[in-house]
Amino acid sequence: MSTEPTGQDDVNQRGIDLVRRTLEEARAAARARGQDAGLGRAVPVPSRRRVTGSRRRWSGPGPDTRDPQPLGRLAQDLAKQRGWTPQVAEGAVFGQWKAVVGHQIADHATPTALNDGVLSVTAESTAWATQLRLMQSQLLAKIAAAVGNGVVKSLKITGPARPSWRKGQKHFSGRGPRDTYG
Repeated sequence: MSTEPTGQDDVNQRGIDLVRRTLEEARAAARARGQDAGLGRAVPVPSRRRVTGSRRRWSGPGPDTRDPQPLGRLAQDLAKQRGWTPQVAEGAVFGQWKAVVGHQIADHATPTALNDGVLSVTAESTAWATQLRLMQSQLLAKIAAAVGNGVVKSLKITGPARPSWRKGQKHFSGRGPRDTYG
C-alpha cells in the first residue's frame, strides 16, 4: 500500500488550503477595519483613545438603546412613525375622560362623538348640561392639557334625549299624546 495521496485527495487538500487562506485574509482585513470578522460587530481597539463624552459600543450599567423599553413609549413611537398621532389623541379624550375632567363631572356627563375638533358631550340632566356650558372654557383647558392643543376646539353640550312619541310608520300631526289627557 502506498501512503502517497492520490490525485483526488491532492485536489481536496489544495481546495481546503485555498479556503483557509481566503478566510484568514478576510479576517485580517476585518481586523484592519476594526471589526470582528466572525460577528460583523465593532471590536474595541486598544490603540484608539476614547473622546470625552462618546459612548462605548458595548453595554454598561447606564441606559442604552438596546435595553428593554416600556410598551407605552414603543406604542407612542410607532404612532408617530405611522402618522397615527391625531387619532391616538382623539381616542385619549374618550379613554381618559374620567381622569381629564374629574370623577364628579364624569359621573354625570359622557363624551359621545368627536368630529372636526367638536366634542359632543351628553349630560344626564338639563341642570348638568347648563352647568357644563358655564364651565366650558375650563373643560377645554383641562382637555388641552391632557391630550394636546388643537385636538378639541369646542364643546357641544346637550342634555338627555327626550322620549319620542312616534311609534310605527304612520304619524299624524297634531298635539300628540297630550290631547288624550284632557
